[in-house]
Amino acid sequence: MTIRRYVATKDTTITNALKENLITRATGSNMGESDSLEVFSIYAQSGSSHELSRVLMQFPVDTIISDRQQSRIPQAGSVNFVLKLSNATHPFTLPKKYTLSVQAVSSSWDEGYGLDMEQYKDEGIANWVSASSTSAWNTEGGDLHA
Repeated sequence: MTIRRYVATKDTTITNALKENLITRATGSNMGESDSLEVFSIYAQSGSSHELSRVLMQFPVDTIISDRQQSRIPQAGSVNFVLKLSNATHPFTLPKKYTLSVQAVSSSWDEGYGLDMEQYKDEGIANWVSASSTSAWNTEGGDLHA
């Protein structure tokens, strides 16, 4: 069987990071139109703060199900799905060792139109608090399957 590639149909970065004043959290920010996604965890930038970002990605699940039904990909348990991400060039220090947790989002969400990943001036949906213009997350930072 050949390798099949499925590309995300929408993506965004959401965060609870501190803004420049190191007091206000950027929980309303949206980065859905940015050409990159940002993953970070910052400890104690201000006191005992813990700042996180989360990347939301949606893949064409209906296409994957159809491909499985038409035997284009093996049945469950007989196939490996690999998430391939690349580092965008930037001036910041990279960690030498880290672990990313990949989990399924259990609620629908809107990609949004934000771009600003520095000062978090672009507010919109989805963000750390809300999944869409009509739905808040049940848990801030996104509703995830266990």
